[in-house]
Amino acid sequence: MTAPDSSANLSRVPCTVVTGFLGAGKTTLVRHLLENAGGKRIAIIVNEFGDIGIDGEILKGCGIDTCPEENIVELANGCICCTVADDFVPALDQILALTPRVDHILIETSGLALPKPLVQAFQWPSVKSRVTVDGVIAVVDGPALAEGRVANDMDALQAQRAEDETLDHDDPVEEVFEDQIACADLIILSKSDLMDAAGTARANAIINEHSARAVKIVPTSHGKVDPSVLLGLGLAVEDDIENRKSHHDGAFDHEHDDFDTFIVDIASIANPDELAKRVATVAEEENVLRVKGFVEVGGKPMRLLLQAVGPRVNHYYDRAWTATDDRRSRLVVIGLKGLNRPAIERILAG
Repeated sequence: MTAPDSSANLSRVPCTVVTGFLGAGKTTLVRHLLENAGGKRIAIIVNEFGDIGIDGEILKGCGIDTCPEENIVELANGCICCTVADDFVPALDQILALTPRVDHILIETSGLALPKPLVQAFQWPSVKSRVTVDGVIAVVDGPALAEGRVANDMDALQAQRAEDETLDHDDPVEEVFEDQIACADLIILSKSDLMDAAGTARANAIINEHSARAVKIVPTSHGKVDPSVLLGLGLAVEDDIENRKSHHDGAFDHEHDDFDTFIVDIASIANPDELAKRVATVAEEENVLRVKGFVEVGGKPMRLLLQAVGPRVNHYYDRAWTATDDRRSRLVVIGLKGLNRPAIERILAG
């Protein structure tokens, strides 16, 4: 590999790609970076697999002066690795036109995105002359890996593989995970506070098994990583990306037909814990990987943010409702193909 031209990199805005499976903790990590950026002017491109932007809303609510709301660009209802020309490049143009000039760009991909096609777009002359990929950070779910899983319900996934001949016995969740690991310069082992030493060792072993390169693994809880560890790597990854082999090398495109996503509207609730139990039930009874959304709680002026990875459900009031907010309670559901939508809607509605 030829060493990057450091003088050329100085004139280009560095971009850090944050990838990782559904619910691994990418948004938590990005928010911590924003809150501890040391005065750097940060811009963010947030991509979600779903019709409404939950992660973008979370970040916009940070109230951080160095990353105002206009510095956050959301790309909803599409996978950034599939829509580089249509979505990513215009978003990049919008950010690079900001005054004052941003110091660093964070790109948070959807949980189903492949980082390699995105990084390859940085090779385009119109892109490469202005920005460079500082590094690719993969966030992985520590407790899930400690249990030998990259998805919540591996039994259901194995059953689908056995029954669906169109999958040709490929595991789509495993492939996404492996492709994200293959492109990473640094791996964040999230939720380390929920693991003991033996669990951490198992998770590390799985990562090393799937990684073809020696990549540093950083354990963290609540996304707390010193920004100096993640930003300013100066790796110019676009110059090395062809050496990072993935399942989709040689393919002109890839599909997300192995996954379903839809929105469930529910009525205002009285008890967040009861809703959390219903969400956990959905994860246990259906092939649901991820649930996230904003919910109105009767008599409360604050907006409830709910996020779930499998049966692990987290909820808290993130901010007050404003006069311009759409106060409907809406949950984004993401799971393996063939979700029983009527059953899920019935359970979530209570």
